[in-house]
Amino acid sequence: MSVSATKPIEIGLHATVVAVEKNRPLVLIVPGTRPDEENLAGLPFGPFDPLKHRTLETGMRTWVEEQTHLRLGYVEQLYTFGDLDRQRDGARGDFHFVSVGYLALVRRTGSEASAYEALPWNSWYHHFPWEDWRSGCPALLEDHLLPILANWAKESEEPRSGTAGHNRLARVRRAFGCDFSSKGTPVIENWDEERVLDRYELMYEAGLVDEAIRDGHAQKKNSNVATGIPMLHDHRRILATAMARLRAKLKYRPVVFELLPESFTLTELQQTVETLSGRLIHKQNFRRMVEKADLVEPTGATTSQTGGRPAAYFRFRREVMNERPAPGLRISSRG
Repeated sequence: MSVSATKPIEIGLHATVVAVEKNRPLVLIVPGTRPDEENLAGLPFGPFDPLKHRTLETGMRTWVEEQTHLRLGYVEQLYTFGDLDRQRDGARGDFHFVSVGYLALVRRTGSEASAYEALPWNSWYHHFPWEDWRSGCPALLEDHLLPILANWAKESEEPRSGTAGHNRLARVRRAFGCDFSSKGTPVIENWDEERVLDRYELMYEAGLVDEAIRDGHAQKKNSNVATGIPMLHDHRRILATAMARLRAKLKYRPVVFELLPESFTLTELQQTVETLSGRLIHKQNFRRMVEKADLVEPTGATTSQTGGRPAAYFRFRREVMNERPAPGLRISSRG
């Protein structure tokens, strides 16, 4: 029997609203609506009402504006979350709750700067501390999380075939880009910044995040190590999906310019890309790539606030969208 035959389906709308400020990737948050959730960070959300909302996106924009007083610009649909055990964002459990997630990019500058400043924002690295590699590989990963995940994978091995453990170890290797020495020590060799969701879901299954305990997936947390700030319901999973999408899209669409002011220096452009990807980029290689991609053009203005010789201001060449199908920044980490 289908789910719809036993429970009515309710459609929810969730928005991951992202901005960048002072080399921090910020996510707009709202508190929970129930007393037991008021200290948890959540994404702006609300139900889709077909009598009020002409489209799903219209409904999402309406909810964000009602909850935050912000009007969104760039928006794209992320994913539809409809797992059977999803908890409804509300008090009742008599609906099967399907959520449509969206990614929205905003600038914390210009005429609406004061409105942005008045709202609560979190760095997404507060929720995913293992995703920030700008100061090198986080010790949290190699010293704590990966050894625990390796043991968790091995403990599941079946006595005869070892199939389950092998599958788990393979997933850990893929998600974290790691291998294991002869002594079982994990070594990260090929980190893929786009696998944010894969890593979070493995940690959820292994009982390494608070949501797993709260949802009844694990009886107790598998480690005393802090693994990021938990969020309402499955909002951290939705945020992970948005992070992965944005990190991937940087490479084939000029979405980074939706987060920058109209004029910017090449250093500001590079730092914004690094902030979002969690990786440092070789300066000369980045500038050659930007020049080759022909994504920007000089404005003729300069700034002396860099501390050295004046830096030129640039702007995004919007004509590039009509010149080729996939204008993005195919970044590589600093060697």
